[in-house]
Amino acid sequence: MGDTAGLHQLKDAINRGTAEGIGIGSLLGMTAETLEPGRVVFVLDPSPKFSNPLGTVHGGILSTLLDSAMGCAVHTSLPEGAAYTTLELKVNFVRPVPLDGGTLRCEGTVLHLGRRVATGEGHVVNADGKLVAHGTTTCMVFPPAG
Repeated sequence: MGDTAGLHQLKDAINRGTAEGIGIGSLLGMTAETLEPGRVVFVLDPSPKFSNPLGTVHGGILSTLLDSAMGCAVHTSLPEGAAYTTLELKVNFVRPVPLDGGTLRCEGTVLHLGRRVATGEGHVVNADGKLVAHGTTTCMVFPPAG
């Protein structure tokens, strides 16, 4: 699969960000490791700010990481002028993530890209390469106007 307008748009948005980055990725400290058609990898270092009452990384952080990677994987596959939004997000938490457990790596990939609906999957692994969460997404695709 060759480069798409969606991939170029995502790369441009990331490159236009300030040193602090842009959007939710900036807020959480996510960085893009891989951006290619149909596949995105984000990395994130846990922070004490991400703690739940049990002292581990809150599931909402892992869900956001998955939603971002899977959604951006869809984004990289879209033609110029198209857009998307998440319709459904399903997350499975496999094991707790300690706040000092090292870098998390989340890979999102496109499973299906249709004219109106796209689906994707993602997985988060810890610094030891062990699965900590995985999920799926269904996105509504808005085709280019015209």
